[in-house]
Amino acid sequence: METPHPKLITPSTTRIGWIGIGIMGSAMVSHILAAGYSVTVYARDLKKSKALQSKGARTATTPRELAEMSDVVFTIVGNANDVRSLLLGPDGVLSGLKPGGVTVDMTSSQPALAREVHAEARRRGCWAVDAPVSGGDAGAREGTLAIFAGGDSEMVELLCPVMKNMGTVKYMGGAGSGQSCKIGNQICAGSNLVGLAEGMVFAEKAGLDAKKWLDAVRDGAAGSAVMRLFGEMMAERDYRATGFAEYIVKDLGMAAEEGGGDVAALPGTALSKQLFSGMVANGDGKLGIQGVVSVIRRLNGMS
Repeated sequence: METPHPKLITPSTTRIGWIGIGIMGSAMVSHILAAGYSVTVYARDLKKSKALQSKGARTATTPRELAEMSDVVFTIVGNANDVRSLLLGPDGVLSGLKPGGVTVDMTSSQPALAREVHAEARRRGCWAVDAPVSGGDAGAREGTLAIFAGGDSEMVELLCPVMKNMGTVKYMGGAGSGQSCKIGNQICAGSNLVGLAEGMVFAEKAGLDAKKWLDAVRDGAAGSAVMRLFGEMMAERDYRATGFAEYIVKDLGMAAEEGGGDVAALPGTALSKQLFSGMVANGDGKLGIQGVVSVIRRLNGMS
């Protein structure tokens, strides 16, 4: 039997469920609440949902209960194991979602898992979209994230009215394509971060002021979104997390896994992963990804 499409998605008719209210998720769901949608959130620690409750969010005690109360369920959590448990587990989202319901996973996760979730959703008469994001906590706060969507094109188009509150949606292809796009994004971002860190350390070792160096090169060929977002933080040794270093290690690891499947040889990615892994080994996995400059500084005998 053909899986039914959900009704037109509008604030007055569509019930949103949300799992994942960390640095980015809380900002993203705030935009959906501000747009007038009815939102239910699930968190292992309900204390974390207090601010969202003050904005009108309701709470659920399990992923299944949340799904039973929702038409569209968004997830943005730590890793693929979390995604598998929350969506496919015995008390997970797909166990409670009604036929025609939709799950949208915005976690940076594995393309193969996205395809598995999509197949299981269709088997249950539901839909699944993988839609990881880029732009960090600033993009989440400002509603300017890049959203990479994979799945059925008609479903992504139906979801655009709610997702546009968080950023700009780009449809990439079938299930798993959004995740593949995000991995490619992380390959570029990781290499850019390493290049920025090395350029800055070279400038410092040459006796230049790091901020003056940034100002001089930002409008030339070296300029990038990575430099705009993280350059001054690197110069000021501000390693507050906008995205955890341990997460980009995970993402670059997925790139290596995909490459190992004869997708591509990625020697630069392997080097980037090694340097970010150095942050984790130094106990800095919960610091921001811009902290990779600290690894380059250590290698050069700098504090």
